[in-house]
Amino acid sequence: MNDHDIRFMQRALELARKGIGLTSPNPTVGCVIVNSGHVVGEGFHQYDWRDHAEVVALKTAGEKARGATAYVTLEPCNFTGRTGPCTQALLQAGISRVVAATRDPNPKVAGGGLEALRSAGLSVDAGVCEPEAQRLNQGFACWIRHGRPFVTLKSALTLDGQLALAAAAKAKDREWVTSEESRAEVQRLRHASDALLTGIGTILADDPLLTDRSGLSRRRPLLRVILDSRLRLSAKARIVKSADDDLLVLTADPLKSAKARKLLNAGVQLFRVPRWQGKLDLNTVLQELGRREILSVLLEAGPRLNGAAISAGLVDRLFLFYAPKLAGHARVPFASTKTPALHPRETLLQQFGPDFAADLLLHSHFAT
Repeated sequence: MNDHDIRFMQRALELARKGIGLTSPNPTVGCVIVNSGHVVGEGFHQYDWRDHAEVVALKTAGEKARGATAYVTLEPCNFTGRTGPCTQALLQAGISRVVAATRDPNPKVAGGGLEALRSAGLSVDAGVCEPEAQRLNQGFACWIRHGRPFVTLKSALTLDGQLALAAAAKAKDREWVTSEESRAEVQRLRHASDALLTGIGTILADDPLLTDRSGLSRRRPLLRVILDSRLRLSAKARIVKSADDDLLVLTADPLKSAKARKLLNAGVQLFRVPRWQGKLDLNTVLQELGRREILSVLLEAGPRLNGAAISAGLVDRLFLFYAPKLAGHARVPFASTKTPALHPRETLLQQFGPDFAADLLLHSHFAT
């Protein structure tokens, strides 16, 4: 690995990020073709385009791909799915060297793509900018290996660990905990997620819309998911009034009740989930979302659901925004139940306006 490899892989990662919101349920991938030190082809994957990033880049490179190096953020596939194997496309184009950021977590590939290229006589290197590449596709890795989405728990907190400032008579009169810059980042987090998950307590307290307001293009709408064991959701709630086949309510109540019919008539999807220890079984919730090809979930909830998800070991990443404020009371803690100690694999700190955010990766779903 040299400085040139890092520079070109960083460009491939930049291209891959253009596919955020446009690739699911496929991984997010970028590719750069370099010949004699010059970029001759670039591409990134979009699900609706069908072509994988390597093929898009090879088409732009044309004959200049012969003898070139391909920098790709994920190991090239070596099987036929919606498209043919990218390994064959690289070989047929005359690529002489392939640099991959990380191996594909898909068991159908899992090193087989790189081995096929080596066996064909190509020079192959892997692991360039690997942490960045793996972060980009943790959702795909979790889903393809375990059949459930990758869960990011997002919270906005005061320095004394509270989710809210002084109480107000109405939700609309409450003071925001974090800054406009932090709230803009929340929209980017929503954009990068297939679904947003919350509890009925948040809906009853705040009457939110929970939409993706990033303004960025996405292939399919953000699925808004509410855990509502006793089906207390009102058909008059703003989130129901805005439903357009993008609102899923998971409940333990019968689906043939008058309450259920009213929500169904309002365009809400309902799914019944069994209880476990008196609460909705979160493992079943995530398995159902995985069945619906939901790769990534952003959990935006209150203390009870935060605590339950962490205690169940189902939170893969924490994204915690801290505002330089003190609530001065202990009414709305981050988690209302005792949670186990957490030891992040990776920690990134970022600043958004006056706030700072801790981005903590708890579980990696790439094979070690």
